[in-house]
Amino acid sequence: MTDLEAELRGAVRGEVGFDAVSRALTTMDASNYRRVPLGVVAPRDADDVAAVLAVCRERGVPVVPRGGGTSIAGQATGTGVVLDFTRHMNRLLAVDPEARTAVVQPGLVLDRLQEAAAPHGLRFGPDPSTHSRCTLGGMIGNNACGSHSVAWGTTADSVRELDVVTARGERLRLGREWAGAPEGLRALVEGELARLRTGFPELPRRISGYALDALLPEQGADVARSFCGSEGTLGVLTEAVVRLVEAPRARALAVLGYVDESAAAEAAAGLLPHRPLTVEGMAADLVPAASSAGLPRGGAWLFVEAGGESAGEARAHAEAIVRAANVLDALIVTDPAGQRALWRIREDASGTATRMPDGTEAWPGWEDCAVPPARLGAYLRDFRGLLTDHGLRGTPYGHFGDGCIHVRVDFDLLTAAGVARFRRFSEELAELVVAHGGSLSGEHGDGQARAELLPRMYGPELIALFERAKALWDPDDLLNPGMLVRPAPLDGNLRFSVLPREPVDVAFGYPADGGDFAAAVRRCVGVAKCRTTSAADASVMCPSFRATGEEEHSTRGRARLLHEMLAGEVITDGWRSTEVRDALDLCLSCKGCRSDCPVEVDMATYKAEFLHHHYAGRRRPAAHYSMGWLPLWLRWVTRTRTAGLVNALASVRPLAALAKRLGGIAPERELPRIAPETFSRWWTRRTVEQVRRMTAGAAPVTDGTGDVPPVVFLWPDTFTEHFAPEVGKAALKVLEAAGLMVMQPPRFTWKARVEQMPEGEAWGYGGNPLTSRRSRVCCGLTYLSTGQLDRARAVLRRTLDLLAPFLDPRLETVPAFVVLEPSCAAALRTDLPELLHDDPRAARLAASVVTFAEALERYAPDWTPPALDRPVTGQTHCHQHAVLGDAPDRRLRAAAGLTGELTGGCCGLAGNFGFEKGHFEVSAACAEERLLPAVRTAAEGTEVLADGFSCRTQLEQLAGVRARHLAQVLAEGLD
Repeated sequence: MTDLEAELRGAVRGEVGFDAVSRALTTMDASNYRRVPLGVVAPRDADDVAAVLAVCRERGVPVVPRGGGTSIAGQATGTGVVLDFTRHMNRLLAVDPEARTAVVQPGLVLDRLQEAAAPHGLRFGPDPSTHSRCTLGGMIGNNACGSHSVAWGTTADSVRELDVVTARGERLRLGREWAGAPEGLRALVEGELARLRTGFPELPRRISGYALDALLPEQGADVARSFCGSEGTLGVLTEAVVRLVEAPRARALAVLGYVDESAAAEAAAGLLPHRPLTVEGMAADLVPAASSAGLPRGGAWLFVEAGGESAGEARAHAEAIVRAANVLDALIVTDPAGQRALWRIREDASGTATRMPDGTEAWPGWEDCAVPPARLGAYLRDFRGLLTDHGLRGTPYGHFGDGCIHVRVDFDLLTAAGVARFRRFSEELAELVVAHGGSLSGEHGDGQARAELLPRMYGPELIALFERAKALWDPDDLLNPGMLVRPAPLDGNLRFSVLPREPVDVAFGYPADGGDFAAAVRRCVGVAKCRTTSAADASVMCPSFRATGEEEHSTRGRARLLHEMLAGEVITDGWRSTEVRDALDLCLSCKGCRSDCPVEVDMATYKAEFLHHHYAGRRRPAAHYSMGWLPLWLRWVTRTRTAGLVNALASVRPLAALAKRLGGIAPERELPRIAPETFSRWWTRRTVEQVRRMTAGAAPVTDGTGDVPPVVFLWPDTFTEHFAPEVGKAALKVLEAAGLMVMQPPRFTWKARVEQMPEGEAWGYGGNPLTSRRSRVCCGLTYLSTGQLDRARAVLRRTLDLLAPFLDPRLETVPAFVVLEPSCAAALRTDLPELLHDDPRAARLAASVVTFAEALERYAPDWTPPALDRPVTGQTHCHQHAVLGDAPDRRLRAAAGLTGELTGGCCGLAGNFGFEKGHFEVSAACAEERLLPAVRTAAEGTEVLADGFSCRTQLEQLAGVRARHLAQVLAEGLD
C-alpha cells in the first residue's frame, strides 16, 4: 500500500489520502454496506483521473468513483482507490440559456446548478430529496430521478453529452448516434436487437441493469443515455453537458388526504393526465405528530404540485386536480414558505423512516422498487402481506405517480438469523416485483443490494449480455467490481457486522437507543443532510462543515469515524484515537444535528462522551481547565471580591496575552469583563430592601385579586450571574410586571424528614442554615461541553440535592425554573436526564425547565407586553432551535410589535468553542455565514436580539454591535 500511495502522489496533482481518517470516511455510503478502501484520491482534472486509472490498472487495484456518498445500494463503497470528486472537480463550467444546457463537472452539487439556472427561468429537471448535497456525477451514475420525474423524467432524460475516461485510459465523448462508443459495442447491440427490444419492462422508473436498449436505432443509439445508471462500472465521468427545462413561474401544492396508502396509490395514476409536476405519496406513520397539524385529514397523502404562468393559474391548476381526485380532504398551499415546510416533511422521510414509531431501527435494501403506476395499489397490498409473512415492518412512501416506492424495513442485520431472514425476504420480494412487471430499482441503482437478484428480472441471456457489455468498456474489471455484473452477495459486507455485540460502557444513558452507544452511532445512515453548503431557512446543522468543507467535520463524517473506532479495523486506538479527537475538535456542540438531522444524531453528546473517555486518567488541554472550570473560578472571584482587580489585569495586554496562552484561549479573543456585582448578590440586596419596606407598612405582592401569584424560580446561570447580570435584572422586572412571584433557587441543602403526627405521617424538609451545606445550582454546561462528565455528574447531583424539596415525587406539581441562557436550559432539558438517568429527580427537573418566553406564555397568559413596534434582527440560539423550540419567543415578539425574522445558523462562538486556541477562524466563518450579514444589512433603528451570551459576545467582538436579550428589550419598554 505504501508503494501505491507513493506512486499515486507522484502521478496526480490532487490530494492522495491513505491515512486512517481518509479511509474511514469512505468505508460507507447511505446503504447497509461497508468496504474499507486502500486510499482516497481527490483528482483536480481529467488528467488526474487518467493517471489514477493508469497506476491502478498496472497494479490491479479497483477504482470506485464517488460523489456525495449518499447512494443507498452500496455502489459508492469499494476496497481499492476511491475517487472523491467533491473537492476539486465540482464546478459549473457554463450555462447556455438559449440552448438550455449546462456544462458541469461530476462533483458539482445539484443545488448549485439550480441556483445558477434559476435567474434564467431554468432548472435541472431531476431533483432527489438529497438535492442539497448529491452531485451530478452521482446522479448520472445512478440515473437519479426525484419528485418531479412525472414532469421532467430521469437524469438519463436530461443528459446530452458525457466526457468519460475508460479503465484503459481512453477518453471518450459520449452522445447520440454511437458517439464515443467503445470498440465492439455497436456490433454487440446490432447482433442482439430482438432481445434488447423485448427484454426490458416498460415503465417510467426502470433503473436496474445496463440501459442497453438506449442503443437501439429507434432510440437514436444514444451512448450517453446508455451510460447513465452504470454505477461507475463502465468508465469515469469527468464532464457532462446536461439539458435544462423551463421552470414554471408559479407553483401551487395540493395535498390530498386519503384513508390509507392503498387508496392514495390507486388514485395516483389517475392524476397523471392532468400533467402535474409531482405526485408524491406518504402515510401517516412517517409524519411526526408536530408536523401532521399542517396536513389535511387522512391516513395517507399525495403531494401534487401544479405549475402555471401566474399564481392564479397555478392555483386553478391545483384546484382542477383536487376536483378530479376522490379525496377525503385536501389543502392547497400557494405560499412558498408553506410549501417548503410541507416538502421538508417529505424530504426528511428517508431519514425518519430509519426509526419505527417504537424506536426500532429500520434499514434500506429494498428502498426503491418500481412497478407500473396503474399496478401500484395492488403491489402495495402484496408488499404489506409479504412483510407480515416475514414478521417485518416498513412504511412505504415515495414517487406514487411513477409507481416507485421507498421503504425502510426493520431488518435484524445484527444476528445470523436476522440476516438469513433479510436474504429470504429479498428473494421473495424480487419475485413479487417482477410479477407486477416492475424493476428492482426505480431510482437508486442496484449496487450490492439488488444486483445479485437481477437474473430474476432479466433472465440469464440478458444478464450475459450485460457482462459482455461490461467487458467491452472495462476488460480488466477495474471499475467498481462487484456491482451490476458478477455481483457480491446481497448479505455480504454488512456494515453492522464489525460493531461490538455487547453494549459499550458509557456515561450517558442514550435512552432513545436502549443505552447502547453503538446503536446511537448507527443512527447515522449517511443521507448527509449535514453536508449542505448553506444553512437553509432556520436550520443550524452543520456549521463546521460549511466553514471547512471537509467531510471529517460534518456530522456524518464524525459518525463514520466513531463507527470505525468501535469497529477497530481502520481506527485502532479506541477511545484514545487522535483521529476521532481531531475530527470532534471542530464540533461546536451546537446540537443542530439533534433537530436538523432526520434521524436526530446528537454529535454534541457523542463528543462529550468521547472526550470523557479519551482524557480519562490523563492531562487535559488547558482550555478544559480554564473554561471548563469557569463556574469554579468565577465563584472564587466573587468570594474574594476581586472582579475589579481581574478586569484591570485583563486590560493590560501583556498580562492578558499571558493568561490566554496559559489558558489555551485564542489570542484573537478579548477576555469578557466580569460584573462587579453578581446578579444573585444584587437580587439579595434588593430583596432585603423590599422586606424592609414591607415591614415598614408596604402591602405584600399579589396579582391584584388578593390571590398569591404563580411562583417561578429564576435560574442564576453562570453567564447571567457573573457576566451579564443586567439580563437577569431585566427578566426579573418583566416577570414581576407580568404578575409572577419570582424566587431565587435555594442555596442550602435541606434534609428530608418524616414525622408521626396525630392525624398520621407527615413529611417535609428542614435543617439549620448555619450547619447546612451552602452551594449554588448549576447546569454543568461547561463541564459537559469539555467532556468532564464525572465532574458534571457531581455538579448536577449537587444541584438536585439543593432542589430536592421541590422535586420530591410526593409533590403534585414541580415549580417552574426559568432559565435565561438557552444553552443552560438545553443542558438541563436534555443532558441532565441523559447523564443522571439513574436519578428520577433529573427527569422531574428537566420537565420543569422553561425559557423566559415559555414562562410568560404559560404562567401569565393574560399579560400584554409593552408595544415596542420596531424591527428586529439577530439569530435564534442554536440550542433554542435544536432543543427548546422558539415558537413562544416568536409569539412574544409578535405581541410586542417586534417584527422580522431571526436568522438560522450558528454564531460560531458556541460557549468555549470560539474562545479555544485554534478555533478562531472557524468561529468567525460561522458568524459570517448568516449572523453578521443579517446585522450589517439591517435598517437603522433595528433591534439586535441575541438571548445567548455567546451570541452577544460574538457580535460585540466581531462586529462591534451590542445585542440584547429579549428580556432587556421588554424591560426597557416597561419604562
